[in-house]
Amino acid sequence: MRLNGIKDNPGAKKTRVRIGRGIGSGLGKMGGRGGKGQTARTGVAIGGFEGGQMPLHRRLPKRGFNKWRPEHFNEINIGSLQQAIEDKRLDGSKPVDLASLIEAGIVRRAKDGLRLLADGEIKAKISITVNHASAKAKAAIEKAGGTVTVIERKILAADEEKRKKSADKKAARGKKPGAAKSEE
Repeated sequence: MRLNGIKDNPGAKKTRVRIGRGIGSGLGKMGGRGGKGQTARTGVAIGGFEGGQMPLHRRLPKRGFNKWRPEHFNEINIGSLQQAIEDKRLDGSKPVDLASLIEAGIVRRAKDGLRLLADGEIKAKISITVNHASAKAKAAIEKAGGTVTVIERKILAADEEKRKKSADKKAARGKKPGAAKSEE
């Protein structure tokens, strides 16, 4: 084998189309770009423009709701906790919280808190502090003799007042006017 004998696989290199090279090439004169105007030039910015017709993205109705400031939690299953205790990565005799899980390498980063889920089974007696816990996960840990402490969220007095005011307004309104017609 010599350097001058090395070839690429057949079909690996595609020759580029040479546009604007005369009538005979099939892509002469305007180079396959059609007529004049915005689309014949570089940097076309018409996006969803449909010639003045209401564009599709504006014709379709809005759906759903996007939370303004969503919280992202680390999710951990009780089976993962049991496995970590068996592998001696986590000490079940000490209280378990997000910081100890990060230190043990079970959780990568803190995010907004910890959510406990019930996949798998647990035999170890552990004391864990979480932001959320499913009912099944809580029951499984308590059945094994452990405890689950759920961190209470801080609710501002102003927010509580707003919630109460809103509830009072709804109670004062009673039934909606449209609901009476549908019952008849």
